[in-house]
Formats: sequence, C-alpha cells, structure tokens
Amino acid sequence: VIVHHAPPWGCPHYTQVQGSGFVYNFTGQMVILTNYHVVHNAINITVTFMNGNGYAATVLGSDPYADLAVLSTDAPQSEYKPLEIVSSSTLKVGDPVIAVGNPFGLAGSVTTGIVSQLGRTITEETTGGYPIANVIQITAPINPGNSGGPLLNYRGQVVGITTAIVKNSQGLGFAIPSNTILREIGALIENGTYNKHPWLGVEVIDMTYEIATAMKVNITYGCLIVHVVSDGPADQAGLQGGTQQVQIAGKWVTIGGDIIIAINQTRITNIDALAAYLEEYTLPGQTINVTIVRNNQTMTFAVELGTRPPPSPSSMS
Repeated sequence: VIVHHAPPWGCPHYTQVQGSGFVYNFTGQMVILTNYHVVHNAINITVTFMNGNGYAATVLGSDPYADLAVLSTDAPQSEYKPLEIVSSSTLKVGDPVIAVGNPFGLAGSVTTGIVSQLGRTITEETTGGYPIANVIQITAPINPGNSGGPLLNYRGQVVGITTAIVKNSQGLGFAIPSNTILREIGALIENGTYNKHPWLGVEVIDMTYEIATAMKVNITYGCLIVHVVSDGPADQAGLQGGTQQVQIAGKWVTIGGDIIIAINQTRITNIDALAAYLEEYTLPGQTINVTIVRNNQTMTFAVELGTRPPPSPSSMS
C-alpha cells in the first residue's frame, strides 16, 4: 500500500508513505485490510500486489481507535488471494507467529516470533488519548512499512494485523487482534465507521505499592481513578475521582479517588486489563458492575456504559 499525503501548509508536492495489507473475502466482497494510520489523511492510495500489478484504491471504512482501515480496488478477481481470519481468543503466550509485510519497502518480508503477551494497550496521536485496547505483543520485529500486514499462526491463518505505530520499539512488535477485525469489519464496510466502542468516562492510572502507601490502603493492584468526566457514565453512577496531588517517587500523582478492582467479578489488575475487558466483552448501553475500593471499603456500582465521544485527552476509558 503506497499512500500520498499533502502537507498541511498546502504546497503542491506530496509525501509518500508505505504500508502493508492483505486481502479478505467478506461475504463475497474482496477487500484489503490495513492500518488506519497508514491511510490517514491520504490523497491518493495505490495497492500493489506481489506480482507487481498496481491499482488505485479507496477507503471503504476506518477506525482510528483500533488502527484499522478497509480498502477496495478495481482489480480483477484473479488478483485477489484472500486469507482466512480466525479468532485470536485461541492465542496463548508463547505461541509461534509469522508477520508478513514490507518493512522499509522490502516487499514480501517474512519474520517469525512468539506471542510475548496479550491484552496490551497502546496509544497513537490519532486516537486523541484513548487507548487502542487488547493488543498482541510479539517478538517478531515490526518496522515502518510492516504496518497493516497480517500476523499469522503456523496454519497460515490471520490472528492479527501488525502495527508499527510504537516508535523505537527495539526487538518487539504489536498487532491488533483478529477478534477486533471480525467485530468491526461489517460496520466499516457498510457504514464507513465503527461506533460501538464502550466508554466509562474516567481517567485512570495503575495502582502501585507506593500509591497504596500514600493513600493508606491495602490494595496495590487495580486502576486508580484520577478524574471522572462530568456527567459521563461513571459520574452518573457515583464513581469518584482524585482529591489531592502528592509527590510519589518524584512524580506528581492525583490520589484519593476510587480504585477499580473488578468488572462483573473479573479481576482488573491494571489499565491494560481494564481497556481489554471493556473492548472485548462490553458494548455501549450495557450495564456493568464495577467493584471499587473507597476508604478501604469495597463497593460495587452499576454503570451503564456510554459511546466513546470525540477524542479528548481527559477521557481515557
């Protein structure tokens, strides 16, 4: 995938960005999957197949919050070699994986590795502070140009789509899980967008032993709420944010808020777990039971999740 971007000051020349992608057969319609950040603000998009044949492409739909984009071309059917997408729920830490893409324009490069961890969260400037949730961490090297390529299991089935938005990530890579693709692709093709990301309306940080000591609580895991968005789902349910700023290990931290330790009785250990659970198991409009610790007392609140509003750095989850 080659994308031309016009500079913001309006000069008549282009900058060129390269990425990767793969073909998928969505109920008889051949489409090409890639990353949102590859085609963001694109003027012209060209898709070149492994045989060297190139075709103009258009964006059918995209979602910055999952770094996904779906493209279409007018290529003849004979050009398309679709891949099978399977559930990423079967992945386990240590599973071998294969990444295919065009790092630095080196077409058709294959790298191998293992699944390092599941349920990571990463951020990108196009998400406005919201996390990209439930991301797969892999040891296969992912470099600029790999973005949008398939992550395969050893059966050649797609379990993710690689993304190289984490700069200078030496010796590790990240991939959007195939479950996210399968959940969103219908809406992306039919509506051009995906608007079912759940929203709790809180800004949180990971709990630590040091923060627990400063707050005089005996909970060292979970997500400490530092800010509750006014009139958001958490605010309406009665969850509370931080009340004072203190210095902990040389950094200012807002303490005194509720500590989220479980959702629907599933233990929430940190921000990764919170974002992954919300994205994988919940939808806007759903009521969840959020268990928190407040003043060393455990309490459970019923929270009706909202739909994620436009990007705002103050609303992380």
